Amino acid sequence: MGPRDVARAAGVSTDTLRHYERKGLLPGVTRTAAGYRQYSAATVQRVLLIQRALVVGFSLHDLHRVLGVRDNGGAPCRSVRDLVGRRLEDLNQRIKELISLRDDLRVLVDEWDTTLAKTPQGQRAHLLETLGSKSGIERNRLEKRRKTRPRLSPLS
Repeated sequence: MGPRDVARAAGVSTDTLRHYERKGLLPGVTRTAAGYRQYSAATVQRVLLIQRALVVGFSLHDLHRVLGVRDNGGAPCRSVRDLVGRRLEDLNQRIKELISLRDDLRVLVDEWDTTLAKTPQGQRAHLLETLGSKSGIERNRLEKRRKTRPRLSPLS
C-alpha cells in the first residue's frame, strides 16, 4: 500500500506516517525501486493502535519500547498495564486539581461581580491583580512551571 492509502485508511497524514517510521514504530516499510514507501496491509491496524495508545497517554517513546518487545516475540503486557495504571493515577490527580481550580474560579467570579458592581463604568477594577490571592490558581501556576522546567538528565 502507498502512503496516501494507509494515511487515508487510518485517518492520519502522510507526515504522521513518516514521523512514526522515523520513531521506529512502523516496521517493515519497504521502498520501491523509485524510492517510494510501501506499507503492508497491517500498517493501517498498527497506526490505529498507535493512535489509540496516544489517546490513553502513551508517549511515542513508550510505544517504541513496548512495540519493540512485542515485535521481537516478547510479552510487554505487564509494562503496558503499569503505564496505563500510572496514567490513571496522574489523571485522577489532575482531575482533583481541576476541581479545586474550578471551585477557586467560582469564588473569584463572585468576588469580581461584587467588585464590578461597585466600580463605576469605564474605571479599572484591577481584577487581574487579585489572581494571586487564590491558592488553587497559584498552586496550578507552580505545578505548570515545575512540569515545563527542563530536566537535567543524569550522566551516564
